[in-house]
Amino acid sequence: MITECPSCEAKVDCTEKGEVDLDIEDTGVPNKYVLLQCKVCHRPLLGVTELIQTGTDSWEWDAATRVWPTPEDAIDWSIPEIARESLVEAQVCFKAKAYQACAVMCGRAIEGLCKHHDAKIKTLAAGLKKLKVDGVIDDRIFNWGEALRANRNLGAHATTAKVTKEDARDLLDFGLAICEYVFVLNEKFNRFQDRRAKASLSPL
Repeated sequence: MITECPSCEAKVDCTEKGEVDLDIEDTGVPNKYVLLQCKVCHRPLLGVTELIQTGTDSWEWDAATRVWPTPEDAIDWSIPEIARESLVEAQVCFKAKAYQACAVMCGRAIEGLCKHHDAKIKTLAAGLKKLKVDGVIDDRIFNWGEALRANRNLGAHATTAKVTKEDARDLLDFGLAICEYVFVLNEKFNRFQDRRAKASLSPL
């Protein structure tokens, strides 16, 4: 089975040492978690793979996506699909050195965040303003979003302006940080507040 080995820094052929059939995300798609060993450096790896159709009546397991050791660019599953998929594609574009496409996908991710908050939102500019007014994001996060929106427009329209590698890296970091702030850190803080509130009500 093929997966990415962090030690070899490449996709390598691995020996399968064990497996568990499980659908944690409840997608309905047959998948399994596999314990693998790199045939080159012999490092243990944990991956997840899904069954894909390769012909009219033929199916096979796809290459495994490594889940441990955790990839450095792993995106939190708390981020809804409408934003997470665009962040994943932005990462793919960055690795492929398609920096303008990376900027466009970062903007699309934040647009997805806005639509998740309010499905009636028509534009990214309006969505960012509403998130700020509703208290979902603060001034600093709003400014990050505005910078991302402006550079998304550079990548999306036919102009002579280019998105550099450095700018694309920053925009990707901004996109990830905004989504993690809204969907991950806010939720963690809310859970923390709930625990503290319950603890204060508990009898000594």
